[in-house]
Amino acid sequence: MAGIGVKLNRIFSKNTITTSLVGFGYSSAITIAPMCLIITTIIIMQRLLGFTKLGYAVRELFACTVLYIFIFALLTSSPFNAVLSRYLSDVIYEETYDDILPCFFTGLILNILLSCLVGIPFCVFEYLAGEVALFYVFAGYCGYVALVLVFYSMLYLSICKDYNKISLFFLIGMLTAVILSLVLVYLGRVETTFAMLASLDTGFVLIACLELALIKSYFRKNSGKYKIVFRYLGKYWQLIATNFLYTLGLFIHNFVFWTTDMRIVVAGSFVCATPYDMATCLAMFTNLSASVIFITRVEMHFHERYRKYSEAVIGGRGNDIANTKKRMFYQLSEELMNLVRLQFIVSVVLYFACIILLPQFGFGGMVIRIYPCLAAGYFILFIMYSAIIFLYYFNDLNGSVMTSLGFCLVTLLGSICAARLSPIWYGIGLVAGAMTGWCIAYCRLRNMERNLDIHVFCEGNILKKGHGKPPSGQVYSNPFPAAKRKRKRHLL
Repeated sequence: MAGIGVKLNRIFSKNTITTSLVGFGYSSAITIAPMCLIITTIIIMQRLLGFTKLGYAVRELFACTVLYIFIFALLTSSPFNAVLSRYLSDVIYEETYDDILPCFFTGLILNILLSCLVGIPFCVFEYLAGEVALFYVFAGYCGYVALVLVFYSMLYLSICKDYNKISLFFLIGMLTAVILSLVLVYLGRVETTFAMLASLDTGFVLIACLELALIKSYFRKNSGKYKIVFRYLGKYWQLIATNFLYTLGLFIHNFVFWTTDMRIVVAGSFVCATPYDMATCLAMFTNLSASVIFITRVEMHFHERYRKYSEAVIGGRGNDIANTKKRMFYQLSEELMNLVRLQFIVSVVLYFACIILLPQFGFGGMVIRIYPCLAAGYFILFIMYSAIIFLYYFNDLNGSVMTSLGFCLVTLLGSICAARLSPIWYGIGLVAGAMTGWCIAYCRLRNMERNLDIHVFCEGNILKKGHGKPPSGQVYSNPFPAAKRKRKRHLL
């Protein structure tokens, strides 16, 4: 994240309302613009192609296909993103840029293999049990794999600080999807939902190709050091576990409610709970600005304090280390409190706007009753994830695993219990899980503050770790063996 701080500082330095709006818009563009473009594209295609005039079963099949594409693309790409991001950061710091392509291809193969292992069995089940047309099943599978490639390639462009180009590629891809859908429906006379799905597939493939071309233009040489990447994955397995458990926790409460009486089974294979899923989407969007606020605040303030502390550790005096440490943790607590304050104001405003306006657009009843508790849960959830990022800063990987594991397990158990309550309490499982994760992360940060000197100065090793025969324990040998000593006494 350390690449946009200069830009944000330049924007916010003038301290005017206009520059604040520009800075917030820029932060939004580099964080949530891709997702907003995809959602806008789907809405535009539905309006232009008469999607609402289609049969209910056809519309639900398309909606469930898109839902599953996004959920499982995020899940299958999540395990490797955090650890590969750290590996790339280390490579860039050491300026061994030839090691980036081995990392890229290794991660690409692992992502594709995992995605195929999950996607192919479901597609076979969809075709056999759901009797969905083979070309439609294949189009859904292609969209799923293409989106996995898009998410994976975004990781490398984010490391290269090419946020603007990421948004530009999504704009090009989604604009192409809209135009292609119109051509297929009105000129090619293709069935509407298949045309929409095929157009989205084309847009995702185009985005992935543009991202891959840009990555290849940056990194042309390949060192061939693939074993190092696998060793790195084994060494930092905590990052794999943390990111996967956090992503799983985002959707595990939905999976629980997919098993209740609220569920809808589409084509004998897709399962969803439309009221709960819609309330989840609204709650997530209500608190999505937390990620924008967090990136803005951390880039502008905390990262500078963290850098000064690191410089003091490398070559500063004891007083410098103590003072910069104190300022760094003071800034950390300030950032968390400011994030809570600002996001609380935004969430309350958006909450009342949703309560007042959504019933006029047909979103009422069960959705509005489920929405408030989920909105509170996602509010705590995004604060918890901010604490996980701070744990990454201090290399507390065990703490991050404990946080994500606690969040995921409590969310699962809490949602199972909440399914037996009234609809207004359906989201209490997410609230309990997010609060559990936040408490664990907070306790780890407090422990890190008390023991940071031990963590920094006492975790090293004098001898390099390795496998094999240990070195000899002998530290001194007599320079005069026994025979020489006897001969010396004889001469004397």
